[in-house]
Amino acid sequence: MQLKPFLLDMWLDTYEHGIEFNLAASTGPSWTLNEILSFAKDEERERFLNHKVVYSRPAGADSLRSAIAEMHGVDADAVQVVAGASEALLILMWLAAEPGANVILPRPGFTTFSALPESLGLETRHYAIRREEGFRIDVEEVKKLADRNTKLILVNSPHNPTGATINDTELDSLHEFTSSRGIQLVSDEVYRPIFHGQPTRSAARLPHATVIHDFSKAFPLSGVRTGWMIEHDTKRRKAYWTARTYFSISNNTAGEFLAELAMRHRDAVLGRTQKVASENLRQLGSFMSEHQEMIGWIPPRGGMTVFPWLTSGEDSRAFCQAAAERGILLAPGDCFDAPPHFRLGFAAMTDKFPEALGRLGELVKS
Repeated sequence: MQLKPFLLDMWLDTYEHGIEFNLAASTGPSWTLNEILSFAKDEERERFLNHKVVYSRPAGADSLRSAIAEMHGVDADAVQVVAGASEALLILMWLAAEPGANVILPRPGFTTFSALPESLGLETRHYAIRREEGFRIDVEEVKKLADRNTKLILVNSPHNPTGATINDTELDSLHEFTSSRGIQLVSDEVYRPIFHGQPTRSAARLPHATVIHDFSKAFPLSGVRTGWMIEHDTKRRKAYWTARTYFSISNNTAGEFLAELAMRHRDAVLGRTQKVASENLRQLGSFMSEHQEMIGWIPPRGGMTVFPWLTSGEDSRAFCQAAAERGILLAPGDCFDAPPHFRLGFAAMTDKFPEALGRLGELVKS
């Protein structure tokens, strides 16, 4: 197995730990351990400080699964807790890796989407999320790529890095298509429910869809390394459980406790993410209007990232390098197979966001 270099994380790790303004981050505003524990009652804090640091259950702690199930309106049995959405993707691609099989994925998209199946020998087919079409997810194009060897179709809504969404009618149509052909439909929803317009419903409501979500994006608690899958199919759940026992075995118990607190107080956690994202997006819109001759963009319908491009058509890496030298971190488009673009995250920073845009504006003008 040969995993291709993870260009995005290589770039981020080079700069993000000492950068002044991180506009490459794809998360919401960060939380401290003390802020999360402030949600806990005295007896819950005592339980956290005195719990045994042992293996958790392979399917996840029962109390965490119940909290997740409540948010999605499903039975707790449908919830499989994993070590972030990354482990969910690993499990799904591993189980799909049969001789001659193919998977259908978005382009541009998160690096893991394609790197994992390619490394496992799966044929990868991509549907394009095109700038010329307003970054719309074309369901009919997705359907045309499928054949009798297609094991899995993945949609990411809100989409990383463009902020595109798939509406309820389109998702229903795709679900009907995949269900009738025995293809697994996977909905990556790590940016739900952060929207900037008409919200959409989770695929958890669909009987044959698989949902992956985690505590690193809309729930900006990436340090707990906890995610989940919603799966209504008993046979698939058993396969996930089995695969997981060969990978991470279980989550860390401290992370599960903190994740449960965040889930049970999701109105506060998600509300903070939405508030910061909405306010910063408004400021970003003004910035883009001011610099539209140099930078093009399409406002996102959801999530916390946008995917602008240099109107000159040139590769953005040199621009991102120049920005990093001035204390501003952006993510070059070649990390997403779209060199003229760059990813800009607008919800991780709070009070310093206007200052970051001011510094970026100076670079653009220069």
